[in-house]
Amino acid sequence: GICAFILTLFSFLLILATFPLSLCFSVKVVQEYERAVIFRLGRLLKGGARGPGIFFIVPCIDTYRKVDLRTVSFDVPPQEILSRDSVTVAVDAVVYYRVQNPTIAVSNVENFSHSTRLLAATTLRNVLGTKNLAEILSERETISHTMQSSLDEATDPWGVKVERVEIKDVRLPVQLQRAMAAEAEAAREARAKVIAAEGEQKASRALRDAAEVIAESPAALQLRYLQTLNTISAEKNSTIIFPLPIDILKHFIKPGKVDKYDL
Repeated sequence: GICAFILTLFSFLLILATFPLSLCFSVKVVQEYERAVIFRLGRLLKGGARGPGIFFIVPCIDTYRKVDLRTVSFDVPPQEILSRDSVTVAVDAVVYYRVQNPTIAVSNVENFSHSTRLLAATTLRNVLGTKNLAEILSERETISHTMQSSLDEATDPWGVKVERVEIKDVRLPVQLQRAMAAEAEAAREARAKVIAAEGEQKASRALRDAAEVIAESPAALQLRYLQTLNTISAEKNSTIIFPLPIDILKHFIKPGKVDKYDL
């Protein structure tokens, strides 16, 4: 209106009257990674955000706000979450985001950084509340993608782009950790027993096949016996056991005692 026109005209006359001293208040600079959103008499200036480089403002009627476009990361505070199978866990995450539209980020939300942090904590609780404990421990990448999609969709009206979400740590109660360790140890022992039983089964079959081969040739048993003696002698043992048939010992046993031992 008329008041805005009069104030604008007065500001330009003041700049001309105090030139070149007024350049110190009119010329501003923003870095490559920054943008300046300018408001003139409370209204958003046309043309969008200014920068990078030099831009001009009119003192007394213009205000501006710098917005950093670099990627920002923050830690989501540990959240006590009750999983779908009624297990309480503490989960924390890290979120990476950046401002995609500085004008919207300044004009549509009061504090886009604080709002994004609160939304990330709420989304973490909501997403993990629909998962079982096993899914939380084994599907971290899937949960991270789900959170990233939800946050990106929610922060799009704020001009914020959520680039990445990562689950940092999942802390379980001490009693649950002990129970899971006992369960894992029992499972390992069960697998070890199964593997040992399978080994015994394969070994027995191999011994049966070897016995059948030796039974086909009587000389094979003698060769096996000589091989065993060779193995024992190579180990520098001082004792060697010779198997003798019981028929040979019958000639040295008294006749009255043969029936006692011959069963």
